[in-house]
Amino acid sequence: MAQARPSPNPHQPTPPNAPQAGPGDAKPDPITWLRGLPKAELHLHLEGSITPETLVELSARNDPSPLSLDAARAIYSYHDFPSFLLCFKAVTERLHTPVDYELITYNMLRELARQGVRHAEAYISIGILYWQARLDVDQVIDAVERGRTRAKAEFGISLLWIVDAVRHFGLEACARVFRKAAELRRSYPSMIGIGIGGNELLGPAHEFRDLYAEARAAGLRLTCHAGENTGPQSIWAAINIGAERIGHALSAQDDPDLIDVLAQRQIPLELNITSNLRTGCCPALDAHPVRRYFEEGLMVTLNSDDPPFFGANLLDEYLLAHRGFGFSLEQLRELAANSIEASFLPPERKLALLGEVERYGW
Repeated sequence: MAQARPSPNPHQPTPPNAPQAGPGDAKPDPITWLRGLPKAELHLHLEGSITPETLVELSARNDPSPLSLDAARAIYSYHDFPSFLLCFKAVTERLHTPVDYELITYNMLRELARQGVRHAEAYISIGILYWQARLDVDQVIDAVERGRTRAKAEFGISLLWIVDAVRHFGLEACARVFRKAAELRRSYPSMIGIGIGGNELLGPAHEFRDLYAEARAAGLRLTCHAGENTGPQSIWAAINIGAERIGHALSAQDDPDLIDVLAQRQIPLELNITSNLRTGCCPALDAHPVRRYFEEGLMVTLNSDDPPFFGANLLDEYLLAHRGFGFSLEQLRELAANSIEASFLPPERKLALLGEVERYGW
C-alpha cells in the first residue's frame, strides 16, 4: 500500500469538479466522488480497449460490408479464458492501418479521462503485429504516438507504453519483440517497459529470465502477467525473473509464504476483478482476494484490463470494490495513491499527482 505521501502543494490545481467534503459533511455520492478521484490505470491493453462502437467505426473505414453495432457486439462473446483470447484476436484483426491505431489510442485516452484517470500505462501488442505481419511496426508506433499526443493536449492525461509479447508464441518471437522495444525506447521516451501476456500454461515465466535481464539492461521496466490462470508458482517465477509489477496475481492467495514476500517487498499488484470473474479465472465475487490482499498489506492497485470485453471500466472497478468488498472512499483514495506510486512515472510527476489525490475532496 501507499508508503509516503507528500505534503499538499498549494500551487497544484485541484482536480476539476472535485466534490468538496470535510469532516462532518454529508457523505458524497460514491459515483460522483470516485469519478473525480485522480487515479492511474496500470493494466490496460490498447487493443482490448476497443469498444463495439469503435469497432463499427473501424469497419466502416476498412470493410466492404461494414459491421452493424449488433454484429460488432456479438464479436465480444466468449465463455472461458481460451475463448476470450480468440475473441481478443478477432477484434485485433479489424485493425487494418496505422491510422486505425491512432484512433483507438485517442479513444482509449478520452474514455479514461472521463473516469478521472490522470495517467495510464497501456500494453501495446507488438507480438500480435509481428504475428499478423500486415502492418509496419514503426508506422504503427508513429500512429499511436500521434493519438497519445493529441489526447494529452485535449484531456491532460499522460500515457506510457508497455510493449507486450505473447508468451505462447515462443521465446524467439518474444525476443524479437523485446529487442524492438529496446530500439523504440531510444526514440520514444513513452516506450517505458515490456511484459508478457497470453496463456501462462504455454509460456512459463521462468523461461524468460535471460530476456528480462536483457530488457532491464536496455533500460526497460519489467512487468509480467502471472497467477491469472495458473498457480502461485507462476508468480514466484515472475518475481525471480525481476518483474517490478505483477498483473493479476490471483493465485497468490493460495500460498501464505508468497503473500508474506509480496507484503514485505511491496511489489505492486495490478488487480483486475471483473476480468478475473468474466474469464472464469475466479469462480465468484466473494472468492476474489482483493480485500484480503489489502488487509494483509500488499500493494494493491485496481485496473480494468480489457474493459469492453468485460463490461467494466476503471470507474466500475472502484465502484465494485466499494459496493462488493466494503472499501471505504478513504481506502479507495489509498488505492488511487498506490496506482500513482506503482507507476513508472518520474518522481516529480508522481509527487504532483499524489498531491492531487491527497487534496481531492477537501
